[in-house]
Amino acid sequence: MKQKQYLSLEEYDQLIHTEPQKWATGIMKRTKSKVSIQGLEKLPQGPVLFVSNHEGNFDIPTLLSTIPKPFGFISKKEVKKFPIIPMYMQEMNCVFLDRTDRRSALKSITDTVEKLKEGHSILIFPEGTRSKGDGLGEFKAGFLRIAKDANVSILPIAIHGTADIMEKNNNKVMPATVQVQLLDPISSDTIKEMNPKEALAMIHSRIAETIVTLSKQK
Repeated sequence: MKQKQYLSLEEYDQLIHTEPQKWATGIMKRTKSKVSIQGLEKLPQGPVLFVSNHEGNFDIPTLLSTIPKPFGFISKKEVKKFPIIPMYMQEMNCVFLDRTDRRSALKSITDTVEKLKEGHSILIFPEGTRSKGDGLGEFKAGFLRIAKDANVSILPIAIHGTADIMEKNNNKVMPATVQVQLLDPISSDTIKEMNPKEALAMIHSRIAETIVTLSKQK
């Protein structure tokens, strides 16, 4: 990663993003799935907190392959045991979380805030676990604190169809139609002004409504 000293933060993040994007695109091609994305014009300049529903294991490859803006994401610490992948994830500004340790969970919030303050974008799944295509689960509110403390916008994302690739087929990989919709960003000022419960309900309902709309477009 010698180029780091010669590039701006945005340029370096874009350079690092190319390999994971190629990897993710290759994975999605091998599933023979049809993947589409709408709303790319909504991507803001600068760091943003992506907030997405979490259908299945193919959510990350789907988003990496379709969103041109570089981003890291919050991942289970078990991934650190894999070869090579954690090295790339660290360069992508991913944050590792131990769900069994409350202190680790709190540290992951402060680490995510730091990454965003440095100028990197981060993706978070506030459901905390895969829905496997079975409706939208409850959102944990930690992402609102992250956006407030980092003073960044939230960009909600609705994904529909990734669970059809694996989770709905007894974990056998099958081709599916996957749709991604980027919604209107919510500014940091709006997040600060709103009551946290209202903000949580608004973001949850926007994503839920969009998932229903996407399901009707299939």
